[in-house]
Amino acid sequence: MGKPIHRVLIIVAIGVMVWPFLPNDEAQAWGFYGHKRINRMACFTLPPELFPFFKKHIDFVSDHAVDPDRRRYAVVGEAPRHYIDIDHYAHDGADPFTVVPRKWADAVAKFSEDTLNAYGIVPWHIRLMHARLVEAFQRGDVDRILSNAADMGHYIADAHVPLHTTENYNGQLTGQHGIHAFWESRIPELSAESYDHFTGRARYIDDPLTAAWEAVIASHAAVDSVLDIEKRLSQEWPDDRRYTFEDRGQGAARTYSREFTAAYEAEMGGMVERRMNQSIIMVGSFWYSAWIEAGQPDMKLLETKEVSDSLKRVFAAEDEQIRMARQAFGRDHPE
Repeated sequence: MGKPIHRVLIIVAIGVMVWPFLPNDEAQAWGFYGHKRINRMACFTLPPELFPFFKKHIDFVSDHAVDPDRRRYAVVGEAPRHYIDIDHYAHDGADPFTVVPRKWADAVAKFSEDTLNAYGIVPWHIRLMHARLVEAFQRGDVDRILSNAADMGHYIADAHVPLHTTENYNGQLTGQHGIHAFWESRIPELSAESYDHFTGRARYIDDPLTAAWEAVIASHAAVDSVLDIEKRLSQEWPDDRRYTFEDRGQGAARTYSREFTAAYEAEMGGMVERRMNQSIIMVGSFWYSAWIEAGQPDMKLLETKEVSDSLKRVFAAEDEQIRMARQAFGRDHPE
């Protein structure tokens, strides 16, 4: 499940500048703005041994926080890494978190790899990304450290989104189509500048797989609130107050009004801010933990190194592939 370490540079390179070419109805998880903000703020959770290195490359880990979404337009098998429809396994009222084994090998033995990929693998992929980052730190490879750190931040952030843990990921089963981008993109774009992102110092995570599953569990616990509150408010607000038209660069686009967005966020009691902050501290903690597991290499030896020209060339070469893509691989899962 996943690419060998020596192929990471090729994979992570895809889609450096593809954002302007993505279809408008394929908004990214946490939005273009949200993913970059989470990775950027995670840098400030790091201890003095790591912070100078990440501060120097803060624009890289921020800008490339959206690469995994872009990669869906070129890499088969990328899409399932962003979510897990855990409620698919809740047959006859069973608790899906007891039905699905936490370890990958056990889950494959029980359900098959095809089934797991069909309904998402985000907790397992976070664990894989952690292992890749440990190896990158051990090798002192700046390219791999930065690209894996940026990617890991994306998947961890996705695991903190309630709608990334349900088959009803876009409200399509309850007549709430569009709620995915509303929760993940519209709210952070309008409100995140006022959020308090003081989350404290990154902590060591001794069991990355369990931590990834705990993020999914907490996200899934909020699914009903995300859907029920929006449905209730939508019944109370007339359409001419719920929606507005705003300039999105290529013309006016229909979107949720600022007033309705504020009302929805208030009814959720700050859920989006909490999940974003949980993403930030977990991203920083996973970066820190990978460095610890790698033997705490002296990052001062890497602070003078830049991203290699070879990685930049790979980014440039893959950009055209993404530029020509018109449809993402995998199911229609609006990020």
